[in-house]
Amino acid sequence: MKTAVAPHAHELPPAPLDEIVATLNESWIEKGTPAFLRTVLALFCGGFATFALLYCVQPMMPLLSQEFSISAAQSSLILSVSTGMLAFGLLITGPISDRIGRKPVMVFALFCAALCTIVSALMPSWHGVLLTRALLGLSLSGLAAVAMTYLSEEIHPQHIGLAMGLYIGGNAIGGMSGRLITGVLIDFVSWHTAMLVIGGLALVAAAVFWRILPESRNFRPRSLHPRSLLDGFTLHFRDAGLPWLFLEAFLLMGAFVTLFNYIGYRLLAEPYHMSQALVGLLSVVYLSGIYSSAQIGALADKLGRRKVFWATILLMFSGLLMTLLSPLPLIIVGMLVFTFGFFGAHSVASSWIGRRATKAKGQASSLYLFSYYAGSSVAGTAGGVFWHQAGWDGIGLFIGSLLVVALLVAVHLSRLPAKA
Repeated sequence: MKTAVAPHAHELPPAPLDEIVATLNESWIEKGTPAFLRTVLALFCGGFATFALLYCVQPMMPLLSQEFSISAAQSSLILSVSTGMLAFGLLITGPISDRIGRKPVMVFALFCAALCTIVSALMPSWHGVLLTRALLGLSLSGLAAVAMTYLSEEIHPQHIGLAMGLYIGGNAIGGMSGRLITGVLIDFVSWHTAMLVIGGLALVAAAVFWRILPESRNFRPRSLHPRSLLDGFTLHFRDAGLPWLFLEAFLLMGAFVTLFNYIGYRLLAEPYHMSQALVGLLSVVYLSGIYSSAQIGALADKLGRRKVFWATILLMFSGLLMTLLSPLPLIIVGMLVFTFGFFGAHSVASSWIGRRATKAKGQASSLYLFSYYAGSSVAGTAGGVFWHQAGWDGIGLFIGSLLVVALLVAVHLSRLPAKA
């Protein structure tokens, strides 16, 4: 008589679809739970470190122009080389995270980026600084490519807009703090010392991120086979909305970085003659982005992304128009409105990517952020040509053109059939 033997785990029949859905529902992180708090706090720290490390050099650009005897466009390379390498790295680190997991890639990326900044502060030559900034951008691609994917996989869909908004709020605080700290410090200490301070803060943020971020519960490894990767890219570009969202990332980030790359040159010159410290203090306009990223993200969850997205671009355009005026208070208000609109738009578009991409989410996030940082790199440096040719009016024309195209794309997206 043959004894019945229990089947091995891999021989068990597949669970019914409703059981699979129920299990997935139980694994989502719900708003109001300790896991939700740990997740958003960790990703807030990650976003803080990413943007602080990237954009701490923006207030230094006029000073670097003087110290190394280079033009404004050449000085902008200290940022553009980082964002350019970050964009390139996204095409690699996103698929890697699809294979080996989200958290390990993000933790490694943050620690490497902090160390690259510390090394950059010790470099005596312009080319040495550019090399270490390129390595920093490549390192940061590991967090930038994966953070949005992690949130879209782990957070309950009803709360993804809020969670994404809080993560982007960390980006805003990081961008503000990096600019603010270095912008003020370089009036009193060398730019080397200012970058050492930022690198130290980033190390602390990386340690917090590592300790408190929950491990992935919904991650499923994906093959790194070239055919599998190609299928993922093909799938995303066949989608009716994703390629347009990738284009929006390029246009909006290009506009945003261009404004902040060259506003310092304008305010340091006639008729304002502001000090480096005062220009750095203007980074407090990022506070409006911290508020808008969470609030507009939650509003998009409630009203729908199609109804909210185009309005945020109009806000950016109105802020740009205000910066074209001469009174300093109006310029500052214009920067504030522009920042409010940008972070709101980025929050909506980021959460939209996670909802439209049904497969290979890491690749989808990588493509969005590749476009995002490519816009920063290309437009951020190209704006220098407009600055040299026509001053701030030239910058306004350049940014305005980007925003007009972005608005047309947003209107097109609002008319697509609902998918997510």
